[in-house]
Amino acid sequence: MGTVYLVGAGPGDPGLLTVKGAECLRQADVVVYDHLAGETLLELAPDECETICVGKRKGERTLEQDEINKLLVKLARQGKTVVRLKGGDPFVFGRGGEEALALADACVPFEIIPGVTAGVSVPAYAGIPVTHRGLSSSVVLVTGHEDPKKAAQDVNWNAIAAVDTIVVYMGRSNLAPIAESLLRAGRDANTPAAAIQWGTTSSQKTVTGNLGNIVEKCLEEQIEAPAIIVVGDVVSLRDRLSWFERKPLFGKRIVITRDRVQAEQTRRELEARGATVLEFPAIRIEPLSDFTELENTIGKLSSFDWVVFTSANGVSHVFARLEERRLDARVFADVKICAIGPATAAEAKRHGILVDCVPERYTTESVADALARFDPQIGQKRVLLLRADIAGDALDEKLRMAGADITKIAVYRIVPETEVPARAAEALRTGEVDIVMFTSSSTVRNFARLTVQAGITVSPRVRFASIGPVTSRTAKEFGYPISWEAKEHTIPSLLDTIISSL
Repeated sequence: MGTVYLVGAGPGDPGLLTVKGAECLRQADVVVYDHLAGETLLELAPDECETICVGKRKGERTLEQDEINKLLVKLARQGKTVVRLKGGDPFVFGRGGEEALALADACVPFEIIPGVTAGVSVPAYAGIPVTHRGLSSSVVLVTGHEDPKKAAQDVNWNAIAAVDTIVVYMGRSNLAPIAESLLRAGRDANTPAAAIQWGTTSSQKTVTGNLGNIVEKCLEEQIEAPAIIVVGDVVSLRDRLSWFERKPLFGKRIVITRDRVQAEQTRRELEARGATVLEFPAIRIEPLSDFTELENTIGKLSSFDWVVFTSANGVSHVFARLEERRLDARVFADVKICAIGPATAAEAKRHGILVDCVPERYTTESVADALARFDPQIGQKRVLLLRADIAGDALDEKLRMAGADITKIAVYRIVPETEVPARAAEALRTGEVDIVMFTSSSTVRNFARLTVQAGITVSPRVRFASIGPVTSRTAKEFGYPISWEAKEHTIPSLLDTIISSL
């Protein structure tokens, strides 16, 4: 018999998933998820994990609640570890209680993993505290899915109207009768009110007004479900406490074309600045298929004067191979080390190497100039370049012109991706993308190839950003005009460049 974990996914921001919820996902055999739970979280599950969407999309439910209950029981009886991933908290208007009761009746082991509920977190992301000294000492969470005009009501709007802060879940479609019920119950029409659509995501949209005009305001601003409604004096604090929607890249949809592994850090940096990130990996970084040349070179490192790492990937792949052979940084004891930039130097330091030389500009062409300044006798030295299999020849040609004895070997492979993510493809077609970021010439070439193969015509409203001049030249060759180019040829620098011009 397997176990079912009813996991609250939080309100939308993947970062609000609890640590325990993430641990459950990493151990799952099957994830049964709602649409609003956020498909990004599925990436935490093992590659072999089965995923089943049972949530509503545009008002249509994939499975009825009774069918979902039976599915959970069936999967657990097959001996599987099941994560039932639900938006917000399972027990706050999430029907988690019904699912737990069905599991209990079937004698299926289960655990409840609480989540961050939308009624508190969504207002917080809009700069609205649901309680505040002097303004609100009580708060009520209420469903708006029930029609207040029906004959028998489960919701006592007369009692609710007396609470300082009223937070309504699923209330957009019934907002007009809800507002009327609160007004009839004696709530002042001038009471501040807000509607927050797609809260805690970069699509968040907030409209404020008062109980008397919030319906009209929502119509004017086209606020639709999913939305949280807040009524109470605490809404007046939004002007001073709004923080999420003031992030520099808030509302921007940005496509990143890096390898999936590298994209994780870039995604975090973009999301920290408020962007919505769509991954369109154009390349894949892989180990060499044959390590003979690399291992032979490692065995004679002392014959070189300089070793140049041209990327952080090069460092990590070299050390991965060293570890397999039970070797470490001591193999570099007799040579000086040059890194193309600070990210590469940081990766080297992580493996126990303090580099001797980093160029002021982080391009391969600048490495030769930096080496010549650091070592005036570079023309008489032996230099080993550790690079990607498809790296260009600009650096070694420049060093050869200076008289250096150059050996270059590949330490990892750059492989073109073959699949186009459906979500990113649709956004590119419809013009919902604001920026595409290129981090190398290979990402440009393969992005162009993949879009042609998939029949994607990139909308003319999409703008392009580049990590550096070499990448920019390649982008222009493929017809992608560059709006932003990083000054220091790093992701943080590129983001700073974009933000400073918006």
